[in-house]
Amino acid sequence: MTSGTGNPIRVLIVDDQAMVRQGFTVLLGTQPDIEVVGDAKDGEGGIAKAAELAPDVVLMDIRMPGIGGIEATEHITATHPDMRVLVLTTFDLDEYVYDALRAGASGFLLKDASSEQLAEAVRVVAAGDALLAPVITRKLIAEFSRLDGRPRAPLKERVGDLTERETEVLALIAQGLSNAEIARHLFVAEQTVKTHVGRILVKLGLRDRTQAAVFAYESGLVRPSGY
Repeated sequence: MTSGTGNPIRVLIVDDQAMVRQGFTVLLGTQPDIEVVGDAKDGEGGIAKAAELAPDVVLMDIRMPGIGGIEATEHITATHPDMRVLVLTTFDLDEYVYDALRAGASGFLLKDASSEQLAEAVRVVAAGDALLAPVITRKLIAEFSRLDGRPRAPLKERVGDLTERETEVLALIAQGLSNAEIARHLFVAEQTVKTHVGRILVKLGLRDRTQAAVFAYESGLVRPSGY
């Protein structure tokens, strides 16, 4: 899989630890369909390099001196809508990950991920999908949505723009189900689910499945289990 043009997926690595940048560069360098085009040691440098190098995917650390990963992610996704940000974190329940997802990140990855997991994560977000499949991601979104407070009324009203089936699909997206899993759950064709997902994103003005899942929790459509 490439960036969609037949060219390798272009990756920018932003992390304040030189060993992490070098390690990920080496790991991704073994993949014929991925090219590391640059790196930066902080958010400010990441923003500048993103504008200069136009990568397909940015691997973004959260905790960095100066401009942190959340602010840098928000700036990059707002300025370059087609650029995908994959958040890097040391802990599977990093308190800042949910904020990063809200800022526009397409998912997150633990820094101790294997080379195969790293490469696949890059491919997934480069293809325009969200890294939502892992159970831990579902837990993250649920937990930090719960901590974020009550459902936001304006968002709750926007759910009314969706059809009954679209609302059902959105709720299943928030539970981390893939299109294939949703299709099996609803007894419909996978292409039908893709169509519903596309319409949901357009109607709600969302960029990908990650934002759709966050929206579902923030609007109160889906509540974290047990609360």
